[in-house]
Amino acid sequence: MREDFELELRPLWLSAQDGNDAAYRAALGLMASRLRGYFGRRMGGAANEVEDVVQETLLALHLQRGTYDPSIPVTAWLHGIARHKLLDLWRRRCRSEHLLESFDELPESLHPPVYDETDTSRDLATLLDTLPQAQRRSIVDTRLHGLSVAEAARIAGVSESAVKVNVHRGLKRLAAMIRGQS
Repeated sequence: MREDFELELRPLWLSAQDGNDAAYRAALGLMASRLRGYFGRRMGGAANEVEDVVQETLLALHLQRGTYDPSIPVTAWLHGIARHKLLDLWRRRCRSEHLLESFDELPESLHPPVYDETDTSRDLATLLDTLPQAQRRSIVDTRLHGLSVAEAARIAGVSESAVKVNVHRGLKRLAAMIRGQS
């Protein structure tokens, strides 16, 4: 099924890349249809939100169409952009307090257990202090303070790639320490 979609989409997209407006409209129509299903399955079917993220993705595809590499499947490129748009939506949802239920409105039985934050924070601080400064800062900025990679990179004065590498290496190092391997 995925191969059939690629076989239908690829010639249209390549023709669109050469300036064929009709092929471009047809390719976007196919992509929009595929994206509605992709997002609908992952977002629980909220039709208005699905359509919003489909339109955001199509806009990103339009703006990034010059980055398409004909040596890769169009569907792989399409799904890569769609995944990023879905992650963006989930990040926005997490930052929007009006979308989260208040603990006060939940029955007591559904409240999560409460741990002594002082001990937990101290343990976390102790672990983080074992990391090199760049790794520690990248993890604290992105994972604890909720900054995007771009925001953390701008604040630290480094590239986004450096922040990603620092987070990856730092978390890998922390995991090894917790397992007692280091």
